[in-house]
Amino acid sequence: MFGGEIVTKLLAAEGVGHVFGIIDGTYFGLYSTLKAHGIRLWTPRHETSAAHMAGAYARLTGGLGVCMASNGPGVANILPGVAVENAEGNRVLLVTSSRRDGIIYPDRGGSYQYFPQVEVTRPITKWSCAVPSADRIAEVVRRALRVSWEGRPGVVHVDIPENIMNGRYDFDPSSVRAPERTRALEPIPPHPAQVRAAARLLAEAKRPLLHVGSGVVHARAFEEVRALSEVLGAAVTTSWAARAALDERMPNAVPMIFIEAVNRARREADVVVVLGSRVGETDWWGKPPYWGSPDVQKTIQVDLDAQIIGCNRPVDVAVQADVRLFMRALVEELRTTQMSVDLEPRREHVTSLRAACRDRREELDQKLSDRAVPMNPAHVASACQEVFANDAVIVVDGGNTAVWANFFHQVRTPNSLLGTAKMGMLGAGVAQALGAKVARPGKQVYCVIGDGAMGFHPQEIETAVRNQLPVIYLVLADRQWGMVKMNQSFALKPLKTLVMKSLEPEENINSDLGEIEWDALARAMGAHGERVADPAGLKGAIERSLASGKPAVIHVDVDPVKHRWAPELKTFKDMHQEPQG
Repeated sequence: MFGGEIVTKLLAAEGVGHVFGIIDGTYFGLYSTLKAHGIRLWTPRHETSAAHMAGAYARLTGGLGVCMASNGPGVANILPGVAVENAEGNRVLLVTSSRRDGIIYPDRGGSYQYFPQVEVTRPITKWSCAVPSADRIAEVVRRALRVSWEGRPGVVHVDIPENIMNGRYDFDPSSVRAPERTRALEPIPPHPAQVRAAARLLAEAKRPLLHVGSGVVHARAFEEVRALSEVLGAAVTTSWAARAALDERMPNAVPMIFIEAVNRARREADVVVVLGSRVGETDWWGKPPYWGSPDVQKTIQVDLDAQIIGCNRPVDVAVQADVRLFMRALVEELRTTQMSVDLEPRREHVTSLRAACRDRREELDQKLSDRAVPMNPAHVASACQEVFANDAVIVVDGGNTAVWANFFHQVRTPNSLLGTAKMGMLGAGVAQALGAKVARPGKQVYCVIGDGAMGFHPQEIETAVRNQLPVIYLVLADRQWGMVKMNQSFALKPLKTLVMKSLEPEENINSDLGEIEWDALARAMGAHGERVADPAGLKGAIERSLASGKPAVIHVDVDPVKHRWAPELKTFKDMHQEPQG
C-alpha cells in the first residue's frame, strides 16, 4: 500500500473522521486513501485556514484536529496557523510532505521546494519530527499522537518525504494499534493528600475564589466548576482564553468583561484555586495590586503541565492532575469531611461582586440607546444574542471588533465562544467558524469580524459555499485599522485625540482602508449577502441570512469614530505593562 495509507490507517484507528487541507501530488498516497477509511477531507483555499479549521474542531469536540500541507510553499503557508493553534493550546496533528529523501535533511544544495520544515516548525509546536524511512512511519505517527495527548494540548508535526508518502510497501498490520495499546488513556488523578490539603485551606477561607483557565475547557469540566463553586460559595473568574468555560448566568460567575469586579474578586480573595491556567500577562501575572499579595493570599494551582505550576505566582498547594478529576475529588472531600463553615458571608461577598457586574452592564448598555446611522458597534453582538440560539457558536475576530463583540455578548452555553485570546490573530476567525460548523453541524455558527480581519481570508467564503457550511459572517466595516489607529492617534496628538475623539485623515499614518462591498463579494461566491447600517435593520438581516440556509455575509456599516473608542482600551493597554504593587 501507499506509505500515506499507513498514516490514514493510524488516523482511523485513532477515531479521526475529518482532515483539513489542500490536495497536492506530493501526498497523494495520503489523501487519496482517506475516504475508504471513513475520513472526510475538507479543502479550504489557503493552508493556514486548514490549521485554524483543525484547531476549532479540536477545541469544540475535545478530540484531535488533523491538517496537512504540501512541501515547500504549502508548509510555508500553514506556518501562521500552526503558530496560533499551538499558542492557543489546541490539539492538532499536522502532516506534511517534503521532497524525496536523499536530497533533503540536509539540502543537497538547490533542492526545489525545500526548506528545513522540521527545524522551522519545532519552535512553534509541541513536537516535530521527520520520518526517515517507510518502516518508521507508524512509529513516528504513534509517537506524535502520544505527545499530542500528553500535558497541555498543542500542535504536533510529522514530516514525510514525498517518495515515502507515495511509495508502495508491504504493510504490517501490527503497526496500526488501538489508542489504548499505545498510551495511557485515563486522565491523571490528584494525590489524595493534595486534595485534603486543598480542602483544609478552602474550608477555613473567608473569601475563596476559583480562577479558571483553558485547561477546564479541554477537560470538559464545566459542571465540575459549577459544583465546586456552589459547595464553596466561591466566586469564579476566568482567563481570557477560558471565558467559554462558564455559563455567565451562573450565580457565582464574575465574567471576564467586568474588569473592575474581576480585579476586586482576585484582590479580596484569601484562597485562590487556579484551575488549568498559566496566570499569564492578561491575568496581570497574578501580581498585586490586581491580586492579593502571596504573603497573605493562599494559592492552590492545578495543572497537567508541571512546568507552569508556581511559575508566575508562588503556590501553597501544587497539584499536577486533570482539573476535572481534581474538582470531583475536592467536592467529595468537602462534602464528606471538611465543609462546616457558614457559607452566608461568602455568598454575600459574591452577591456584591455580581451587583458590581450588573452596574457595569447597565453602563455598557447605555450605548444601545444610540440609534444613529451608521450604527454604534455595540448593537451587533447584542442583536446576535437576541436572534441566535443560546447554544450557537460565536467566533470573534479583529482588534476593536473583538472587544465590542466580547463586551456585548454573554456566554450562555459552555464552550460556545472561539477566538485567539493568546495571539490576537487577525483573520483566523474566518476558518475557525468553518471548523466549528464541521464540529457542530447541527448548531448555528456565526462570526463577528472586523473588515480588516476579514480581508486576510475572504476567499474562504467560497469554501463555505462549496462545502455547504452555512456560517454567517457579520463584518463590521469601518474602513480602517481601528485599534492601531486609536493607539497611533494618541501617540501623535494625544490632547486633540482626547478632546476631538478623532484626527483628520492626513494626520494619521496609513491607517485607513478602502471600501469593500462584503455583501456583494459574498454573492459573487454564491453566498447570501446583506448590507445594513441602521441598527433597526440588523435583526432582520440576521434572520434572513439564517432563513437562506446558505453561508451568508452581512456587511455592517459602523461609525468609525465610535468603533475606535471601544470599551476598556486603557485597561487592555495597562495589561501589557508590568503591574506595580
